[in-house]
Amino acid sequence: MTATDLPELLELQGLAQLAGPLMEQRVLCEVEAGGQRFPVLAFLLGSAKPDVPAVGFFGGVHGLERIGAEVTIAYLRSLVMRLQWDDTLHRQLETIRLVFMPLVNPGGLWLGTRANPNGVDLMRNAPVESRERVPYLVGGQRISAALPWYRGAHGAPMEPESAALCAFVEAELLGRPLGIAVDCHSGFGLSDRIWFPFAHTARPMAHLPEMHALCEILDGTLLHHRYVLEPQSRQYLAHGDLWDHLYLRACREAQGVFLPLTLEMGSWLWIKKNPRQIFSRHGIFNPMIQHRQQRVLRTHLGWLDFITRAAGSHERWLPADAQRAHQRELAMARWYRGVHR
Repeated sequence: MTATDLPELLELQGLAQLAGPLMEQRVLCEVEAGGQRFPVLAFLLGSAKPDVPAVGFFGGVHGLERIGAEVTIAYLRSLVMRLQWDDTLHRQLETIRLVFMPLVNPGGLWLGTRANPNGVDLMRNAPVESRERVPYLVGGQRISAALPWYRGAHGAPMEPESAALCAFVEAELLGRPLGIAVDCHSGFGLSDRIWFPFAHTARPMAHLPEMHALCEILDGTLLHHRYVLEPQSRQYLAHGDLWDHLYLRACREAQGVFLPLTLEMGSWLWIKKNPRQIFSRHGIFNPMIQHRQQRVLRTHLGWLDFITRAAGSHERWLPADAQRAHQRELAMARWYRGVHR
């Protein structure tokens, strides 16, 4: 297999050709794996004005979790196809910015590893240290790249893929009236979860009112949805989370609102329905039966489109002044009862 044989890269190249001048493509960096060089690509749609809201969609941070990249690409594909005929989408894109990094870790995808080609888990690679107890290894370790969840050497610069993602987010999502990031993963539990910061501490984020307001309109709009919405800290703590790092950076700038979300698809459900998958390294993280994979792709497109619409209409639901205090009380009761006030 060569770099150009990666089906996800081939599909992205085809979508770029189909979209033509309506979609910008950038090469953020290149990485090497097994003698092959892979581009880390970004795709940009919509308004280039810096004062419009923006949403970023990310996938493939962990190479084993192909379904995360596939969900991200499926949503990009639907937008590109709609560009051919949908006037409503064209009007929507006049007032919003949509950006995509569907394959953050193409080298890991090609090698079939969670980590990048240097053995570093990109989601443990940011300079964020938890002062609270994290689970052994899973919370991030600096012992060896031969063990999973390796953070990289102490004091080393961030990996090229991590640095590219952070620079891209800082340029495209931060400092706007609202920026939302959606990072698609798999592998945790029997339910599909939507996580938000923090991962490095059990304390609530500064924009908890805004996060709860977003969750409220999700609950009211996508009735009977199957997502469990919660801070990641309710499940486990970790060092080096990229989204914690970027959120803290956005808070220091104190301009606009940045809400990072992680879609954590519950791959244990796929194993429950097809137990033989547990004997496959890829089967632990991805649906292996075609109709089940297609169902997963269909299921999440509605939520991704909801996020796009919510960002574009943020002035109608983002809380202000007294509303923020009320939303914070609701959020504390929902997620932090008895933890921190």
